[in-house]
Amino acid sequence: MERAPVIYVVDDDEAVLRSLARVLTAAGYGSEAHASAEAFLARHDPEAPGCVILDLGLPGMDGFEVQQKLAAGRSERSVIFLTGLGDIPASVRAMKAGAVDFLTKPVEAGALLAAVEQAIARDAAARATLAEGDAVRRNLARLTPREREVLEGVLAGRLNKQIAWELGTAEKTVKVHRGRMMKKMGFRRLVDLIQVVTAHRQ
Repeated sequence: MERAPVIYVVDDDEAVLRSLARVLTAAGYGSEAHASAEAFLARHDPEAPGCVILDLGLPGMDGFEVQQKLAAGRSERSVIFLTGLGDIPASVRAMKAGAVDFLTKPVEAGALLAAVEQAIARDAAARATLAEGDAVRRNLARLTPREREVLEGVLAGRLNKQIAWELGTAEKTVKVHRGRMMKKMGFRRLVDLIQVVTAHRQ
């Protein structure tokens, strides 16, 4: 069963936290409010889908530092910045670092919810890519040394007879290994195998 998205809201202004919670609840989102970066990071669950609405001018650790810490994790959390200052250099820095949006207070409900929707979609896409990469690595680990050699030949664009010549074996043997390799990797079409494995190779 898929987990519902969690919208983390981090702001040192209690009035802002209450206001955003009302908007999110009315839109059907579950949210968690935190008054400091430290409190948020202590409770943050990287495995939970969703995003974080992050005040830029937090006391102690600021929003940019939190963004950096989240980006250093395995699953990069989608970030929406919220600030009381319309600082263009700060907004440029935030967007270059991967923020979904940079909103100023007081924020309109429509703009906030549009950003949240975009952030959740980005988060879902990132998690799907991460899961695909994990599956590729698990399946690669299941290959025999010979199947891995055949895979390398396939990825290099070589024909079965070329792979057979390089490995010093018969072409029909390569075909058998290739069939087993494709099955273990979970692909029916060669073009899909090449595209996905190439995208996730370390």
